Amino acid sequence: MKRNLYVVLALAGMLCLAGQFFTLAAHPPAGEKNIFTPDTIVWGPVPPFLQPGAQLAVLEGDPSAKSGDYTVRLKMPDGYRIAPHWHPQRENVTIISGTFKVGMGDTFDETKMGAFQPGSFAYLDPEMHHYAMASGEVVVQVHGMAPLQFNYINAGDDPSQKK
Repeated sequence: MKRNLYVVLALAGMLCLAGQFFTLAAHPPAGEKNIFTPDTIVWGPVPPFLQPGAQLAVLEGDPSAKSGDYTVRLKMPDGYRIAPHWHPQRENVTIISGTFKVGMGDTFDETKMGAFQPGSFAYLDPEMHHYAMASGEVVVQVHGMAPLQFNYINAGDDPSQKK
């Protein structure tokens, strides 16, 4: 009799645990909204301070906020250029795909650019003058502290001023 009672209790316990497992599988954890796979990233147009033609995805935070962390991805077509500029906050860049070319200084000079492959990482300190170009389709991930602000060396290079 006691043996049957133990078997029934053990089966009931296993069924309860199995029910909990299936409930968890059916309802993803709340933190999953903070997880991105390449096929779930939502791309949109770039902000006005970048040339049209590329796409931007905001993964975390608000890059235009007065403060706070942000993470964005920038997808650029072959030949896409970003004119010489600097940022008031540190910029952290990881190359996700393609070859990203970066140069330092106030004048865009393709012969002085370094080529960076996927997996490369760089951080640019505040006010470091630099420029960039995509060789093939390129995706980079940028993270830092908001606001994300571009200060072009030559005001005429700022796409937001060309209306």
